[in-house]
Amino acid sequence: MLLDGDIILINEEFFAERVTPAQLDTLLADGWRHFGEQFFRYSLGVHEAEIRRVIPLRIRLSNFSPSKSQRRVLRQNDDLGVRIRPVEVTDESADLFQRHKQRFKFGVPDSLYDFLSDDPANTPCEAFEVAVHFQGKLVAASYFDVAATSLSAVYGMFDPELQSRSLGIFTMLKEIEFAMSNGKEFYYQGYAYEGESFYDYKKRFRGTECFDWRGQWELYSPLPVN
Repeated sequence: MLLDGDIILINEEFFAERVTPAQLDTLLADGWRHFGEQFFRYSLGVHEAEIRRVIPLRIRLSNFSPSKSQRRVLRQNDDLGVRIRPVEVTDESADLFQRHKQRFKFGVPDSLYDFLSDDPANTPCEAFEVAVHFQGKLVAASYFDVAATSLSAVYGMFDPELQSRSLGIFTMLKEIEFAMSNGKEFYYQGYAYEGESFYDYKKRFRGTECFDWRGQWELYSPLPVN
């Protein structure tokens, strides 16, 4: 159990069919996330039978630059086709989701609609996807929200047969590129856990900040950025 020191307990949710870009910025800055129309935030979670602190993460884009390994991921995948477009759930993306979810041991999701609304490009906010193709086949996709001054990652997936390409990192880097090219200030990676976990890849980006659940964001740099 990794709960030394003060413990702040927050566990809240609400449902909304529509939030404005400015409202989404405010929610993200207060540690909120959403899947479809369900908005939630929680400061503690259970990971591998341990109670862990939940750490909301974001990148201050003015402080971001790709690491050596991230630049290598971009070079490795420069033969792929990349399109950024409004979210659309297709038979191809649903099939990719079914293959990708085989990676999970716990909390295996049922479908993309566990994370997206029935109108994913517009509800509860504007959302886009990064669609990655190789030899005419969809091999990776990620989904993100667009707020007034920020972007927020929602979900990412890739073909397990191409795991060596680090396509999850690749689509995150493409989302960051999109955010920077559109003048955004922040990119929200989502939640991670205190200590080691499946989500540690989110911590390995320069310029990452963490939310202290008291209303403040501070620089977060516990993991080496190579």
